[in-house]
Amino acid sequence: MSQHKAEYAIHVDIPVVLEKANVVFNMDHLVFAGDMPVGINYMRLLANRFTEMNTQGQIVGVFHGDAAYMTLNDETYNAYRQVKTGNPYKNLVAELIRQGVQIEECAVSMENHHWLNDDLLPGVKVHSGAIGRLIQLVQEGYVQIHP
Repeated sequence: MSQHKAEYAIHVDIPVVLEKANVVFNMDHLVFAGDMPVGINYMRLLANRFTEMNTQGQIVGVFHGDAAYMTLNDETYNAYRQVKTGNPYKNLVAELIRQGVQIEECAVSMENHHWLNDDLLPGVKVHSGAIGRLIQLVQEGYVQIHP
């Protein structure tokens, strides 16, 4: 290591080691870093970290409110957003599901938009209501992240 790099090396005072962690992402609003949804990116980074650290636990993404449309299939996404691009988040959501992240959609949000289960991306699960689901998961010991 060069002298220059040694002078600016990061010293970690508090290493974070997670043997077990259950995390729920409250995906109720839109936050982007460029074109990347921040919450989806954080779920991806945390799932990678769980794998690297051999952390036991579960990551759940609860989509509702303004962010509910991110779980729609191409046809329904196009109709809802009035575009012809298809859902630009579908590959990100599919990758999260492959990584073991449970992606959930709120039935109340679906009812408000007249969406059905067939309107969702493959692998997305539907719960009866986001607020109750978040309360349930927190009571079960999940840490809530609200990106």
